[in-house]
Amino acid sequence: MEGFAARLRELMGEMSVSAFARKVGLGEALIRKYLKGAEPGFAKANQIAMAANCSLEWLATGCGYLYRQAEVVDRLALQGARTLICEQDATMALPDEEALVRLLAYYQFLRSHKRADGFLDLAMARQFGKHLDEA
Repeated sequence: MEGFAARLRELMGEMSVSAFARKVGLGEALIRKYLKGAEPGFAKANQIAMAANCSLEWLATGCGYLYRQAEVVDRLALQGARTLICEQDATMALPDEEALVRLLAYYQFLRSHKRADGFLDLAMARQFGKHLDEA
């Protein structure tokens, strides 16, 4: 994927321009300008990245991860938590580590993108899920 406009389109997913503009706190006309090829300054790019829970590095350059590293599961902490659960109840059946990582990543994504009215955008979470294997 090349250019800021293409990365912005990918970040928007199935959201309308107006919905995305509201989400990131910018005017719809400005988002349309970026989609046509204009490059934002640092402050605007950072505003978009923060509001969309996107990595500024990826949004600006295409390098790194689409989603901020906070969305990546800390496997050492997960293994420690699994050990503690097994110590408390050795008979408890737990899913394999990969299933737990995927579950936690989706949970973190949905929690961080939950709207004020409680709406969970599963379509956007599916877009996020496409990037889980890349992390």
